[in-house]
Amino acid sequence: MIELIQAVLLGVVQGLTEFLPISSSGHLLLGQYFLGMDQEKFGLSFDVALHLGTLVAVVSFFRRELLRLALGFLRSLRAPSFSDPDQRLAYLILAATFPAAVIGFLFEDFFSSSARSPWVVVAMLVVVGILLIVGEKVGRMDRQASKMSFLGAVGVGCAQAAALIPGVSRSGATITLGLFLGLTRREAARFSFLMSVPIITGAGSLEMAGVLREGMDVPTFGVGFLTSAVVGYFTIKYFLVYLARHSLRAFAYYRFGLAAVVAAVLLLTGF
Repeated sequence: MIELIQAVLLGVVQGLTEFLPISSSGHLLLGQYFLGMDQEKFGLSFDVALHLGTLVAVVSFFRRELLRLALGFLRSLRAPSFSDPDQRLAYLILAATFPAAVIGFLFEDFFSSSARSPWVVVAMLVVVGILLIVGEKVGRMDRQASKMSFLGAVGVGCAQAAALIPGVSRSGATITLGLFLGLTRREAARFSFLMSVPIITGAGSLEMAGVLREGMDVPTFGVGFLTSAVVGYFTIKYFLVYLARHSLRAFAYYRFGLAAVVAAVLLLTGF
């Protein structure tokens, strides 16, 4: 029973933090570390189930838009036209997916082992928090995602790849770079969520195939998956509403506060 409660807790953490710019991997790693959870049961393989849950959340929320993008891509095979917003956005998402796919493939072992340290999380919480504040300060915030250049999309893809480091935050890194590129807060978040679909689908499918071959605790995985999907859906919904009227500075301050608390605990425990 305690393991199911832990699965629910981690599912809630994943559903909230995957789409907020505060780092889902960092929160999961810290939660598992400080709560003393079984890494065999709640390690990287369980993270896959949680990420697939948030994939279901983003696909469900953007299902109509994703269908339009898919149809736009199919139209482009017959008559390409980047003046078509759906076609252009579809190709921008593909361009943004490439860097994360390549870097994730080449450095998978490093990110799944050496980078999984609480001190790495502390450092990245601070660094990306600073970048969020700077992005809010210097970003024009007057552009739509479909107007972004392809070079800009590749840059956002590199930011997404950087989020493989715990504490960076995929949404935090991609939204921040979106602000630097002049996107509105809502458009930066929207593009961030849409571009997560192909990379999470690909990475999650590969990892889940391995997990299924090795076997897993189906009830625990199922509870975590469903919890992250439901919480993730509502997080997307209300975060986009929030961004229409508010800045991202509150999330930067949260990152600083969390980093300070975690650093203090680590020092006190002699980690």
